[in-house]
Amino acid sequence: MTTLQLRNHIPIAGPARREAADGTEAPMRVSLGFEPAWFHTRCGVEFDERWHTDPVYRHDSLVACKRELKRAFPSIDYWDALSDADMWTLSGVYGAYVVARLFGAELIYGVDRWPTPPRPMFTLDDLNRIDIEKLLSNELVADLQRQMGVIERESGRIHGYLNWQGVLNNAFILIGQDIFTEMVERPALVHRVFDFISDVMIRFATMIQSRQSASGFSVDHLSVSNCTINMMSPKFCREFVFPYDRKIAEHFTRFGVHTCNWNATPYLKEIAQLPNVGYIDMGIETNLAQAKTLFPEARRAVMYSPVKLQDATHAEIENDLRKIHDVLAPCDIVMADIQVTTPDARVNEFVEFSRILSGSN
Repeated sequence: MTTLQLRNHIPIAGPARREAADGTEAPMRVSLGFEPAWFHTRCGVEFDERWHTDPVYRHDSLVACKRELKRAFPSIDYWDALSDADMWTLSGVYGAYVVARLFGAELIYGVDRWPTPPRPMFTLDDLNRIDIEKLLSNELVADLQRQMGVIERESGRIHGYLNWQGVLNNAFILIGQDIFTEMVERPALVHRVFDFISDVMIRFATMIQSRQSASGFSVDHLSVSNCTINMMSPKFCREFVFPYDRKIAEHFTRFGVHTCNWNATPYLKEIAQLPNVGYIDMGIETNLAQAKTLFPEARRAVMYSPVKLQDATHAEIENDLRKIHDVLAPCDIVMADIQVTTPDARVNEFVEFSRILSGSN
């Protein structure tokens, strides 16, 4: 069976997600994303709570954002200036914390940043007492259904990719660092709660994606975000994280793994044991040759540092891109969270050099 690939996708003004690959991807495909402050400064968009709850307000702000992106980066063809179908969208709603919001976590909003939870709100025992049926029929679910209704009336299709995170990430957001000591002190309870969180993620995502697909926007994938695995040994990941990643992978047509901008080398062999991995990303310090060997059918990606994009010399950036091209391509370059202080010329040069390397294959 051929693995179904995902490619990186960064919604306008939203955190990075993944979408189905279609076979047209360049050997060195750059996926650009910008921090909210970039759009706030240039377009006056305010990312307060209304942005996350009002699809019309969000649409109007995204139209302005896309217009500025097309002006600043005219060579990028994946922002379609003639269509606003992707402006009527769920992408970016609650940033990286839609599952945390489902559980009732508070979020702090800012006009120039994504929302963040102020602190962990739960204990392991709290999560163990939650009823999944009540959770999946709460006010947040009702409000997302309302938003989807608005989007469907305005656009026909319910576009968008919510950020589901991963089991460990969601547990860390909800419980905090205590989750790591609980793995040692109460491993059986951790497994029960992780199994519960994975059930919530599967059912929540399936609920949203089923309505989207019925509207004509076909989506049936989940890419887990494992940004916190570098805080654990491969042994602990094998015991506490990957069983639930496997469970999630078995429920969706396409599956991906986001490891963040870390050295993913210690975890690659374990991730390679998961079924149907169609996407995996990593930091540039990862053993890229090993990643290509272990994931021959997946769309591979390197997370490039926005700080390095801004501050490194041209020679340093070109050397990095040549290394990625020579060792890992075909792959994506995830150039996310570009800062408001980064010159447009630097971004355009980055894209152009990647395009030159793509043409050399």
